[in-house]
Amino acid sequence: MAWKAEIDPQLCIASGACAGVAPELFVLDGAHSRPVRTDIAEDERALDAADVCPAMAITVQDGEGRVIGPRP
Repeated sequence: MAWKAEIDPQLCIASGACAGVAPELFVLDGAHSRPVRTDIAEDERALDAADVCPAMAITVQDGEGRVIGPRP
């Protein structure tokens, strides 16, 4: 089941941490990072990226719409 990765541009500070952890999933695009694709395969690296984001701008949802990242 596909996950959904989103970055809130209002919170993103373009640190590039997400792209460093998961370059196949996130890219630094000018003043903000963005997911390469919104719908992604289940991938722990997406959760890792959400966890390391200093602005807590990344949200990962499972296939049922539950927020699973960042992890507490």
